[in-house]
Amino acid sequence: MCPIVYEDELYGVIDCEHPEKGFFTDRRLKMLSAIASICAIKIKSVRDNAELIEKQDKLFQLKEEMLELKLKTLNSQLNPHFVFNSLNGIQYFITTQNTKLALDYFSTFSRLVRFYLKQLGKDTVSLNNEIDMLHWYLELQKLRYDDSFEYSISIEKKSGDLKETIIPSFVILLVFENLVEQSNINKVVNQHFNIDITTTVKKVVLQIQYHCKSKEQNSAPKNEYRKEITKWEDQVELLNTVENYGIQHNTSSAFDKRTHAKSIIIELPNLA
Repeated sequence: MCPIVYEDELYGVIDCEHPEKGFFTDRRLKMLSAIASICAIKIKSVRDNAELIEKQDKLFQLKEEMLELKLKTLNSQLNPHFVFNSLNGIQYFITTQNTKLALDYFSTFSRLVRFYLKQLGKDTVSLNNEIDMLHWYLELQKLRYDDSFEYSISIEKKSGDLKETIIPSFVILLVFENLVEQSNINKVVNQHFNIDITTTVKKVVLQIQYHCKSKEQNSAPKNEYRKEITKWEDQVELLNTVENYGIQHNTSSAFDKRTHAKSIIIELPNLA
């Protein structure tokens, strides 16, 4: 038998038995070895192509999932509840003749929608633009939920000559969308978001300290979302799989009587 071997990997053997004694001369054995080598190369090539096609299929599938998640993210951020309640709040200021607030909130809503549509086809975003977007979003959510929460944002740059910081898009927004919507489901009070952002040449660290109080004694918060809301952890997992960003995150939570505290730390790559 003649082994079919390529790069020390055995693919099979060629059964080379023959009834005639001495049939396999040195010349014929060399020919058989050459045929075995050609077969091994062809088999290796076919298998490599099959693996490549499988990898491409998986990549296409992940890309489709990413696009689907982007559309789902856009749908959740511009869901009918959010749009209707934001416009309803603006309409209230108009009917009460508070023209300045009506124009301010309408301008904020317009900028937010333009930002969403502009970012839909992009995988990255400037940190400065993302923070602006976060301000607009939280201001509209405050209007929507009757100033049910407060927030503060601080930014620290660890490098004096740091260029524009670029991060994966929509991650930060999804975190706050989840927090705000979950808080609304839990019907909590005295909410506050303390948002600290630290940038370096290689990464951006987002640290969120959130605390609130439940209306009922010893009522632990639920972990529920509306069906149209995308979980930010799903977005991170898919980004790490498709883009290999290596985004790290850690969440801790504590509940004592009526006080609920949550800490979220997310390390995003600086893609600048």
